[in-house]
Amino acid sequence: MPAYSWFLSLHAIAGTLALVTFWLAALLRKGSPRHRLSGRVYLLSMVAVIVSAVPLAVQRLIDGDQVIAAFLGYLVVITATGVWGAWRAVGDKHDVVRYTGPVFVALGLLSVASGVGVLLLGVRAGAPLLIGFSMVGLLNGGAMLLKRLRRDRLAERPRWWLVEHYSQMVGNGVATHIAFLALGLPRLLPAIDGVALHYTAWFGPLLIATLAKLWLDHHWKPRARRRADTQTSASVGQPSPVPRL
Repeated sequence: MPAYSWFLSLHAIAGTLALVTFWLAALLRKGSPRHRLSGRVYLLSMVAVIVSAVPLAVQRLIDGDQVIAAFLGYLVVITATGVWGAWRAVGDKHDVVRYTGPVFVALGLLSVASGVGVLLLGVRAGAPLLIGFSMVGLLNGGAMLLKRLRRDRLAERPRWWLVEHYSQMVGNGVATHIAFLALGLPRLLPAIDGVALHYTAWFGPLLIATLAKLWLDHHWKPRARRRADTQTSASVGQPSPVPRL
């Protein structure tokens, strides 16, 4: 269909631009104008990816591929959650209440609900891919709801917004690279397509992202703890203020 082909082309073009600008933002000096510009282009590209993915999922549903349609819908949910979180963590860095407001809670609930749905669908279909990826929505959505309940503690963490931003960007990077490895690469190099590439494409980025998140936490969180200890020593008996950065 012409409309389907148009959305598929938009999805591919936006995904390619997202892949390029993700690495530009990752490699450029953090906080620099070029880093911010690359990050904005990346997130806008991801918005185009998300919007174009919705009709693709609907078409799968019309064609009778309920499992694929449901999984694509789930990917839309968790990707949209990551894109929104990465954007708003910077925009609301001085207002944790605004950051963890109604949209934050709604996305957290939707992530958990869709994760449960994909988990049940995976168990029913005997699909390890669905079962494994259901954990993304369950864990991330659960963590979001917990942060909402304990947002006072979140506000006390120095540079909480930075941790939120890079955590969501790491998750967005997973989506970007899965799309390239699972969908783009087999079309570019059909000879390497197969079961090994299939599972590597889906779970490889997850593994690398987990290691990257651990490294980033190690790089930033010790510094945050030292600053928190200094503030506590300087103001014994007084509540810790929300850091103004």
